Amino acid sequence: MTIKEPDTESQDACDLNRCFLCRHCLPEWQDAINGARKMLAFKKGQTIFREGDEVRGIYFINDGAVKVHQSWGDGKEFILRFATAGAILGHRGYSAGTAFPISATALENTRVCFITTEFLEATFSANPPFVYTMMRLYASELQQAERRIRDLAVQPVKTRVADALFTIRDIFGTGDAGFIRLPITRLDIASYAGTTYEAVFRLMSEWRDKGWIATAGKKFRINDETKLRS
Repeated sequence: MTIKEPDTESQDACDLNRCFLCRHCLPEWQDAINGARKMLAFKKGQTIFREGDEVRGIYFINDGAVKVHQSWGDGKEFILRFATAGAILGHRGYSAGTAFPISATALENTRVCFITTEFLEATFSANPPFVYTMMRLYASELQQAERRIRDLAVQPVKTRVADALFTIRDIFGTGDAGFIRLPITRLDIASYAGTTYEAVFRLMSEWRDKGWIATAGKKFRINDETKLRS
């Protein structure tokens, strides 16, 4: 079996309160999970899996942050979503066929729990509650994807960029002085909002001058939520 080489591999236990797999499987299945899983650690910027790679299993984020993205012509990328602890990676590839239609890259040092497709199928057979939860997850993600497609088609660029800032803040939370906890590049913001780096740079400079946001390198803070939402 070929999977991306992580920075390190450990046998640390999953966080049972956050791991999607552990939380939604039957308690008696935990020993099977511990015997089948592989805990992998990836450094910031390292690829977890790449678009076109053969699907060998799926990943559950234990801690860290990841961007899920897809190629978009001329070397560009479109970020589909951001993911943190408790989220799943690669499940769309499992449902789509034999190759991943997307890529996943660590935005900070990240640990994931990897299980093979064979064990995933065994888990489906032995854990009806897990199957139900996965069905609801797919339905929810489909609704979100349809909403994003609509928004990208009809919303002006400034609205998409503002929405991207709110989404990133809500996903990663805030830290010191109210800045978004995770530094993120303007290029990644552009890739998520479906626009150009130049447009994001111009808008953020304008909003910073108006006092609506504050920036510090790759970190930003929303100062005036009402004005930015307007």
